[in-house]
Amino acid sequence: MKERCTLLELSTKNPLLAGWSIEKILIQTRSAADAVGATKMDRPEWVAAGPGGNMYVTLTNNTQRGTVGKASVNSANPTAVNSNGHIIRWKDANKHIGTTFNWEIFVLANNVKDAGGQMFGSPDGIWVDPDGRVFVQTDGTQPGGSNDQMLVADPVTREFKRLFTGVKGCEVTGVATTPDRKTMFVNLQHPGDGSPAVTNFPEFFIGASGPVPRDCTIVITRNNGGIIGS
Repeated sequence: MKERCTLLELSTKNPLLAGWSIEKILIQTRSAADAVGATKMDRPEWVAAGPGGNMYVTLTNNTQRGTVGKASVNSANPTAVNSNGHIIRWKDANKHIGTTFNWEIFVLANNVKDAGGQMFGSPDGIWVDPDGRVFVQTDGTQPGGSNDQMLVADPVTREFKRLFTGVKGCEVTGVATTPDRKTMFVNLQHPGDGSPAVTNFPEFFIGASGPVPRDCTIVITRNNGGIIGS
């Protein structure tokens, strides 16, 4: 269900920020937003723009929402113990320069399942291609003890498919493609959480020796040479 909201001005013109300097607002932006009554969110990570003016933000998780002394459950954050996160989509009324916008929950990670159960948690990186496909990367505990991963979702049906799985202890983060979108570049951070007892990736993968896991960039192509995610 889509809901309508109004942007709140963070400036010295706002009477709710009386006594604030512009420097303080720029440095303590979150506190300024709290002062004017902005909606508290479950740890926003990345924001991505899609075709047609749609915007997406990943809210990675918040296990303390709804507990004593913490932010309560609300329409934008509907899960009391949000250990797996969600993604919100919005579109403003005037090409990103308006003061009102419509928003909706694009997906709750708890609700995305495949044959093995829940597919992912802790959405982090996000990118939307020119056709509207939503690529989501994870950083955090995954359902069933799975490794962090990258998925692609249909913007209309909201069906998710797993596109890539990282190695143990890594974070899948960062995505770029060639102009024809037939080659994709994806980063892996801190494989094994830096522990050679967990993995020495990418050494074993490229046939080299050495015990220390290292960050790296993965290149993805399709066997049929098609557009990634299609």
